[in-house]
Amino acid sequence: MALTTRFGTLFGLIAIVALFSALSPAGFAQYSNLINITQQMSLLAIVALGATYVMALAEFDLSVGAVVSWAGILAVTLFGAGWGLPATVIVTLASSFLIGGVSGFMVARFRMPSFIVTLAVGTIVGGATFWLSNGATLFSGIPVPFRDLGRGSLAGIPVLTLWALAMAALTVFVLDHTELGRRIHAIGGNREAARLTGVPIIPNTAWAFALCTLFAGIAGLLLTARLGSAHPTGGTGFLLQAYAAAFLGMTAFRNGEANALGTVLGAAIIAVAANGLTILGVPNYLQDIFTGMIIIAAVLVRNVGRGGE
Repeated sequence: MALTTRFGTLFGLIAIVALFSALSPAGFAQYSNLINITQQMSLLAIVALGATYVMALAEFDLSVGAVVSWAGILAVTLFGAGWGLPATVIVTLASSFLIGGVSGFMVARFRMPSFIVTLAVGTIVGGATFWLSNGATLFSGIPVPFRDLGRGSLAGIPVLTLWALAMAALTVFVLDHTELGRRIHAIGGNREAARLTGVPIIPNTAWAFALCTLFAGIAGLLLTARLGSAHPTGGTGFLLQAYAAAFLGMTAFRNGEANALGTVLGAAIIAVAANGLTILGVPNYLQDIFTGMIIIAAVLVRNVGRGGE
């Protein structure tokens, strides 16, 4: 495998960091700002890591943004109803897990396109979120211990950064070192061949989708803890950026294969670009253009490394 194919995206991140460091040494090139970037990218990385499970299946789950919003609204609603912290977290994450499991079952059992199924499920979840919140931002009754889950730092490292690292380690373990991970990759590589070799398609597909939305639910809880409130559209912005990060990750370390470390690298590229452009005072619409150009450049780097195949 050519060097540019395996490490081209990493080299791209290094080049972007070097560029912003040269343009703004007093603003960007500071240790405190780099630590801040890891915190800014943490929730995106968690959602993108969830998306990595379904991308390893060669599928998509477009409900992740809606699930992020759902988790926050449901948690605050339960807190307002007098529920305790453990019960609220368990019920919220269980519902998030179930949403993906239902989507995965329909995709695998009835051979329905994941794009359509998860778009519909996401729409249903979004409607339920608005119904539960009456379209308003919720902030009452959130206990301090819950807020602490998304705030503060440990040994100088933001708590959210530690959460992202933990989710990345879990995803590496599941996808690279478990039977479930091997089966997910087998189905994504060739569904029919996997079926003929005895891989159970329906349960493994359902697990991948369920883990995807579970991670979205975790991100929703952490976002609510960080902000101290929940908005019914709070997760909308995560969908496209999460898949952009996961897709960028497919150009890193492995030849077009979804992988956790690559996804984290993709999230880092998006976060670094956003942070650097903000420090330079670049308008948001130009940031979107720049992010799109980064994705195209990553694809070009991969194709050049593969000899233009």
